[in-house]
Amino acid sequence: MPEQNCESQSPIAYPQSGPTVPFLFWNRLLEWLIPVLLVITAFIVLLPLFAVFLTSFAPTGTTPSLAPWQKGWTWENYRQAWQRGNFLLAFANSTLVALAVTGFQVITSALAGYALARLKFRGRQALLLIVLATLVIPFQLLVIPIFLVLKWGHAINTYWALILPTAANGFGIFLLRQYFQTVPIELEEAAALDGANRLQILWRVMLPLSRPALVTLFLFTFIGEWNDLFKPLVFTTRPELRTVQLALADFQEQFTNNWPLMMAAVTIATVPILLLFLIGQRQFIRGIATTGIKS
Repeated sequence: MPEQNCESQSPIAYPQSGPTVPFLFWNRLLEWLIPVLLVITAFIVLLPLFAVFLTSFAPTGTTPSLAPWQKGWTWENYRQAWQRGNFLLAFANSTLVALAVTGFQVITSALAGYALARLKFRGRQALLLIVLATLVIPFQLLVIPIFLVLKWGHAINTYWALILPTAANGFGIFLLRQYFQTVPIELEEAAALDGANRLQILWRVMLPLSRPALVTLFLFTFIGEWNDLFKPLVFTTRPELRTVQLALADFQEQFTNNWPLMMAAVTIATVPILLLFLIGQRQFIRGIATTGIKS
């Protein structure tokens, strides 16, 4: 048989083509278009807040359409709104209620979330489903049973009527349960070898590592309680228990046609929440981003 040529042949060299001109064009266009769209969206979202802020400085009796361009801006609206709305007492009540509810929710959510994340017991998944099912039940549907329980416990027209109905929340339990599952279990095993019990592991290991989730839960709960109007309206009638939102609702009924004074009151009630969110926004975003979905 004739000998075959076994010399290796050089591979075929295909021409390497770079990015085409249309691809580069659309890539550059998206680089410019996305920031522009974000700026336009931010402008649309912030425009009502900006109008409220400008209107609050307008002279008394100014219409909303002319308030931003009205001359003679003044701080007098804020002084009158603070005094006439009695916001000092309302701020104290809202702060007390919001901090108390937030503290209770952090404690209950941490204990229940850790149990659902780490403890092995029969019916754990069923209990988790029950906790998640509470998220779809409107609070208004439970008002009558809660009212009867508070009346039986002589808690109507007290601070407990504003605190106890939301002292535990399924969202907080689920949030911390998900975050606890992202913590390596080896850290708990090392703490257990050093003699730590379950509560010590939770307090000294899990909670310090879960600060973003705790800050997220704190912001959600505090803002929700600060903006809550339903509970003070249903469970309290005493003027000394008025919260910020109830005081704001009463203020709007009294000064319906005085737009600058109303906008000043709205700004007074909104500024603390905006400042709180700006302070904790980094931990809030980190807590949302790092909370995984695990079974």
